[in-house]
Amino acid sequence: MPVWIERQKYLIDFTLGSLGRRKARNLALFLVYALLVFVLASVFLFSHALRHEARLLLSGAPEIVVQRMVAGRHDLVPEGYLARLDGVRGVTGKRCRLWGYYYDPAVAANYTLMVPLGEEIPPGKVRVGEAVARTRGLNVGDVLSLRGHDDHPNPFTVHGVLSTESALLSADLLLVGEGDFRRLFGIPPGQCTDLVLEVRNPREVSKVADKVVLTLPDTRPILRDEILRTYASVFDWREGMVLVLLSGAVLAFIIFAWDKSSGLSAEERREIGVLKAVGWETADIMGMKFWEGFLVSAFAFLVGYLLAYLHVFVFSAHLFEPVLKGWAVLYPRFELTPQVDGFQVATLFFLTVMPYAVATVVPVWRAAITDPDAVMRE
Repeated sequence: MPVWIERQKYLIDFTLGSLGRRKARNLALFLVYALLVFVLASVFLFSHALRHEARLLLSGAPEIVVQRMVAGRHDLVPEGYLARLDGVRGVTGKRCRLWGYYYDPAVAANYTLMVPLGEEIPPGKVRVGEAVARTRGLNVGDVLSLRGHDDHPNPFTVHGVLSTESALLSADLLLVGEGDFRRLFGIPPGQCTDLVLEVRNPREVSKVADKVVLTLPDTRPILRDEILRTYASVFDWREGMVLVLLSGAVLAFIIFAWDKSSGLSAEERREIGVLKAVGWETADIMGMKFWEGFLVSAFAFLVGYLLAYLHVFVFSAHLFEPVLKGWAVLYPRFELTPQVDGFQVATLFFLTVMPYAVATVVPVWRAAITDPDAVMRE
């Protein structure tokens, strides 16, 4: 084994010298290779980090949300439905929620208004999300006027600005008291937007949802797992859309790499002939060329992946942010937690590095088994 390792060290040392003699060709290949890895890795890292953030943020969401359906559309739920759920076993908590959307023509954006559960907002006060405060230039003590369903203005004093740590969910959020919410949207007492249920055993969530439908036939339960799957599907679709748009560049790179690796220049063929003439074995020549392709592609992979990491987690992935995060007037400002999927890295490495490294072996083998004198005369 030590002899084999020493042999590979000498091959790598000779390979580095050979790469230095063809700097322009190898530099061009390296730059194209690194650019491709940078683009693909940026998409994978950004989408994976968004999925991770969504899972963390939705981990505290209710296990079941119950909506009332009228003519196939979401409608208000009578608070009396809570009493009808008393007989459903497995439910440890149930509450009414009040929330809705408000269009602000001043910034041409939709806000999400909500009455917080477990927190009392004083009348005439509002807590605003980070994006709302930034877009409208609001600070604590400023007045935000919202026009109600009766076309009358409703002034609210900014009671606080929500933390930027929750900006992914609260960027466009306004928290108001129950009385202000009902007056703004004209929702009478005894009605709420939907119901949220807490389940004792997470493995029985689907069974509890079935019981809810039997008890309240005009409702639709939405499970937290279903919301997570929906987010995952959205991110998968956007990631796939970006990759499809990049497929032309990927195909062009494959053609470029194959052309560079599958054909040997006259200088390379003469070099192989000289090596054969001085006593190199065919296996040594193939090993040297394999290391040449592997070193170029592996180094380009490392550089491209490092640049993609910096692009996503330091510079917020400005190139792909609108596509993968979504189009919106009020963009949340948040920092993604660095997340690297080992399987994803291994897959990208195998698909970008190994094909090129292996493709260099075939033409080298053909030249290496040819008579050295014939090769050098070409």
